[in-house]
Amino acid sequence: MFKRKVMNENEPLNEEILEGEPVLRTEDKRRFNEQGERIREDQVEAKVPVRSSGEIELETKLKAEVERREAAEAKLIGVQAKFEEAKAGLEKETADMRSRLMKTLEDRAKQGQFNFLSQLLPVLDNLNLAVDASERDPSIEHLRTGVKGVVRSFEQALAGVGVEAVPATGADFDPELHEAIDMAEVDAELDGKITAE
Repeated sequence: MFKRKVMNENEPLNEEILEGEPVLRTEDKRRFNEQGERIREDQVEAKVPVRSSGEIELETKLKAEVERREAAEAKLIGVQAKFEEAKAGLEKETADMRSRLMKTLEDRAKQGQFNFLSQLLPVLDNLNLAVDASERDPSIEHLRTGVKGVVRSFEQALAGVGVEAVPATGADFDPELHEAIDMAEVDAELDGKITAE
């Protein structure tokens, strides 16, 4: 039926390709050295594909861009580390400053309380003296004079810490500034006015 032809390797292949028949392509992977001896496949050096100058140029540009990007990322990481370090330092400094400020404010408040109370002590002494004097001398006039002295010393103590009297008699009542102690019946023109301090 079919005749098999034995071919020699050196003999050129003369086959006619008929139209419509599929062409089978093969790659000869056999390798031979200069003496004609066959070389094993694992001994064959890999072929380096030939690249065009455009490919080489693009590859060079790509490598340069990758290096530039890696350098920029390293620089960014360094800058971010410096930022985090500076941020941590500023947060610590702010916390320290806040605690120093709170301590200073507490010290000032305590000093202010001490100053105010030390100015009120003479008022208390004067009140005690007035009580002692009223027990020795039943005259109401001496008691009145003693109480007036206590009022003066109390006003001086308040003035020493910056408290001032606000003249209010005859002014319109303002709950932001004044405190109502009592209400009294007055004429229509004095309605809503402060009548006494």
